Amino acid sequence: MNPIVEARGISKTLGTGAGQVQAVNSIELTLNGGELTVLMGPSGSGKTTLLSLLGCLLTPTEGTLRVCGISTAGASAERLAEIRRRYVGFVFQSFHLFPTLTAAENTQLALDVRGEHGAQAKTKAEAALMRLGLAHKTEQFPRQLSGGEQQRVAIARALISEPELLLADEPTGNLDPRTSGGVFDALVKLVRSEGLAALIATHNYELAAKMDRALILHEGRLIDGGKLAAKA
Repeated sequence: MNPIVEARGISKTLGTGAGQVQAVNSIELTLNGGELTVLMGPSGSGKTTLLSLLGCLLTPTEGTLRVCGISTAGASAERLAEIRRRYVGFVFQSFHLFPTLTAAENTQLALDVRGEHGAQAKTKAEAALMRLGLAHKTEQFPRQLSGGEQQRVAIARALISEPELLLADEPTGNLDPRTSGGVFDALVKLVRSEGLAALIATHNYELAAKMDRALILHEGRLIDGGKLAAKA
């Protein structure tokens, strides 16, 4: 398999003095292309911090991280932003859509930050939405979309720049069970078809069981949970 992420002994300390917290501790992790991994653990276990580290939003206090073979050691903020733009797609629990932009325009934002504009970028955005079943919604604003449709727009935006790594933090947390299943299935299908490495944090066991393997964070430490069995 092709390693997209290689984390070796990464730790992150947050805060200072009496308020200092060891958010994640000595994480060893490899994420391969074409592999879907679920990240589980109670609130406060460090899941968001770990996703932020792997996505170069935060830098480790200790340890080394390589994304697509590129070491982040000593990287400037500008270099980390470049790595994010080129290799990483994010999907969050909150959709983070701009209310004054259409679905196509919200999707196209991921290309704008890479300097891709104009008719070609719009065509790419429309194609990305079509793959998620939103071909008829491209010119609608977020207020005209259901929660599931808004999250599909967010997924389209995350994948339009053709990243190697997808990081998702509770991507169905704001959706009802029926809607979340459809959105999750669409996300998994796209990740598999593109051969991405994906790490998806969720509390939903039923959705987690669809993934290739499970990782569990407990008090900042990572435990390999293997493949989860589907509930009877």
